[in-house]
Amino acid sequence: MIELCKVEKSYPVGAGRYYVLRRIEMQVREGDFITIMGPSGAGKSTLLSIIGMLDGDWSGEYDFLDHPVHKLNMKQRAELNKKYIGFVFQQYHLLDGLTVAENLDIPLSYRNIKAADRQAIVADTLDRFHIVGKRDLFPSQLSGGQQQLVAVARAVIANPKLILADEPTGNLHSSQGKEIMELFKKLNEEGTTIIQVTHNESWAAYGHRIIKLVDGWITSQK
Repeated sequence: MIELCKVEKSYPVGAGRYYVLRRIEMQVREGDFITIMGPSGAGKSTLLSIIGMLDGDWSGEYDFLDHPVHKLNMKQRAELNKKYIGFVFQQYHLLDGLTVAENLDIPLSYRNIKAADRQAIVADTLDRFHIVGKRDLFPSQLSGGQQQLVAVARAVIANPKLILADEPTGNLHSSQGKEIMELFKKLNEEGTTIIQVTHNESWAAYGHRIIKLVDGWITSQK
């Protein structure tokens, strides 16, 4: 499903370069549940952004579902992202001018789904995440934990092939965090591929494989 070959990300610093990622070699099969771990500044979020096609400034080769991402322009990459990927950001990235229900509708609007069907899917998702009472509220009216629940709901609502989750439970109570991880586990068992970044050892254990990043290098893949 995913193959990264000699992927690197760097910035010019003075006469040299500062490397965020170095020679990343990584394969992900459909149905994998992978955890990326490492200290702050190791390059975890950057790697997730590259896989999610949100960051286009890198070198190397990246194949996603037989598409050579490294040869695609930004518009083509954006189309792949919308069609196949759900992303849970550390900072939510909800649209402030839209209600909870409208935020959830966005991923569905990228697909050929009738408006009435989209409304039904949004209603089911609000119920599934116990946020029916929040449907007409704006993100600024929600607590951090509630915004994170909405962000997770938005990522999974359109049944993406790949879910990328950057500290998905960081702002949740432990019981809510466990609920989200159990949801990810269920989605994974149904065939969704998941790559998560976390510092939490308990949540990391949900993955089939742990990839460790240190100073931009992959130091182990178990």
